Amino acid sequence: VQLQASGGGLVQAGDSLRLSCAASGRTISTSILSWFRQAPGKERLLVASISSGGSTYYSDSVKGRFTISRDNAKNTLYLQMNSLKPEDTAVYYCKAISLGTAYWGPGTLVTVSS
Repeated sequence: VQLQASGGGLVQAGDSLRLSCAASGRTISTSILSWFRQAPGKERLLVASISSGGSTYYSDSVKGRFTISRDNAKNTLYLQMNSLKPEDTAVYYCKAISLGTAYWGPGTLVTVSS
């Protein structure tokens, strides 16, 4: 599975962005899909995940502001980010777990200015 994240950019606090993660090589319809982020000098942390059945998980820091979704027909994962804060600044990575193997995309940078 190859993953390619896109949609990052420079925005102001309070703005919205939608990240996409397009998968190729294999269907991700049965995969657990996740978004992680890594701020400068910090560890990579889980932001949100979605199961094949649509169950979701959000970290406390984004709950109520971010929405994870998937479109299996398009083999794509999304992260809708609203009410962005400067502390959301990070490189965002998508991850897919398929047949017991984890796959990562190269990341997309989100910068939120105050």
